[in-house]
Amino acid sequence: MNIVDIITKKLNNKTLSPKEIEYFVKTSVSGQTADYQVSALLAAIFVNGMNDEETFFLTKYMMESGDILDFSSVSGIKADKHSTGGVADTVTLIAAPAAASCGVRIIKMSGRGLGYSGGTIDKLSAIPGFTTDISKDEALKMSEKSGIVIMGQTDTLAPADKKIYALRDVTGTVESAPLIVSSILSKKLASGADTIVFDVKCGNGAFMKNINSAKSLALQLTGISSMFGKKTAAVISDMSQPLGMNIGNSLEVIEAIEVLKGNVEGDLYELSCLIGGCMVFQAQKTKSLEDGVELIKKSIKTGQALSKFEEFVAQQGGNAKIINNYGLLPKAGSKIDIKADKNGYINSINTQLIGRASVETGAGRIKKNDSIDLGAGIIMNARIGDFVKEDDILLTILSSTSEKCLSAAEIAKNAFEILPCPIEKPILIKDIITKE
Repeated sequence: MNIVDIITKKLNNKTLSPKEIEYFVKTSVSGQTADYQVSALLAAIFVNGMNDEETFFLTKYMMESGDILDFSSVSGIKADKHSTGGVADTVTLIAAPAAASCGVRIIKMSGRGLGYSGGTIDKLSAIPGFTTDISKDEALKMSEKSGIVIMGQTDTLAPADKKIYALRDVTGTVESAPLIVSSILSKKLASGADTIVFDVKCGNGAFMKNINSAKSLALQLTGISSMFGKKTAAVISDMSQPLGMNIGNSLEVIEAIEVLKGNVEGDLYELSCLIGGCMVFQAQKTKSLEDGVELIKKSIKTGQALSKFEEFVAQQGGNAKIINNYGLLPKAGSKIDIKADKNGYINSINTQLIGRASVETGAGRIKKNDSIDLGAGIIMNARIGDFVKEDDILLTILSSTSEKCLSAAEIAKNAFEILPCPIEKPILIKDIITKE
């Protein structure tokens, strides 16, 4: 078999066989196929696409390129979730402990953030002492005891994805549905979950800008997952503005705790209850999705979800006292307010600019090895549809230095469009897709 023949075949828009895809993946990881040849095939896939069978086998062989975790010894259905990434997306910190408090086994492997999309591991790192450096044996024990464990992604999990993604990132081939699906699923399927809930973001702050592309991705994620025998659901949710009001690692931990305390509602609360409800329903703890959502809301109202979060934090070495003392979390020393320049209604928010401003504060990273400021970030004070007066605070920027605050402010000040006429608030949930 020859990689040049495989590249030529896909350039001619022909279907690759399972053996050809297996050869491509294995030789990419081993180095037998040169990076420029891998890039050439990625470009051919980007242009001509892949059918479901090709995407299935690409996912399969990427998944099998490294370790596959086996949590079958843990009783019950193991549930996981995956977000395609957004700004102020703190759903995992709320939905996971809430679902665990309802009897669902949550064994989740998460990553660090890159660009303006924050990573769950970074947020948890803001909690003093908290560790996600957990072995499989430790994860088994924790999941049996508490029902929830969140681990950091390992280098031995789907190494083919690591290699291929790095080349996609520098060759302009990121926005390819089969490559996105195989990247997400190769890691998720190797992580050992029985059921997965996908949160597919849609809007100006998301990878998928419109509902059609978001729905197409959601259908492929659920469809290919079902070919592996996994029970899945996909929620298409709005990302035309930050999901929560806090952006940045310790700031998002605080907001998650406030939601779990029952002190904060709004979009972050509603989406967390829906994602948690999907996990409960998929794990067969309720007879309907609606009952699952209500069970999650009840767990928050009664304090069960907060108690589970406290147990989870302590279990992984974190200082659980943060729940009642936010002063124990990292905090920034400088701040700047961005104010409205006129009266009117918030017509739109450029979420990408808000995300870029948060990175400028130090809350995010551009390169994977960049260090981050766990206390930095942005606090939002207005949402689309809100009426604001001149000099009302739209957001507050927090960072370690005034220079970083000023730099972030230069970006964030252009994120709001204020018009005289009222506008309807965006619909949070665009669609829900399930597939056995």
